[in-house]
Amino acid sequence: MTSQMTLQQQSVSLDDARRVLAAGEETARAIGQPMNIAVVDAGGNLVTHIRMDGAWLGSIDISINKAFTARAFNLATKALAENAQPGEQFFGIHASNAGQVMIFAGGIPLQRGGQVVGAVGVSGGSGEQDQTVAEAAAAAF
Repeated sequence: MTSQMTLQQQSVSLDDARRVLAAGEETARAIGQPMNIAVVDAGGNLVTHIRMDGAWLGSIDISINKAFTARAFNLATKALAENAQPGEQFFGIHASNAGQVMIFAGGIPLQRGGQVVGAVGVSGGSGEQDQTVAEAAAAAF
């Protein structure tokens, strides 16, 4: 009889997501930039999202897709962007997944015990602002 190894995928809980959102919102307020902040689970599915008062409507979808991208590739979107420029190894990747892939700063995978269990995506300011808020949000995880 052979033994089978069963892997169980952990995932972000709603409580985790709320903590991540709260930290992101606090940082966005501190820098004076209203943001959209999204958290996805291990499957890349939306757990929760907030749109702060005054945040761009067009950034709702972008924040969700940044979180999806960070989870789909287990890589910060800022790092993916660096490798998606003309002549780089992932040039054109933004056209994959029905255009859902975002290749600019603001998406960060969330890890527990060395395993990616979800991601956060932030949009509404400059790339630097989005990244700052995403890093603060991820740090709360």
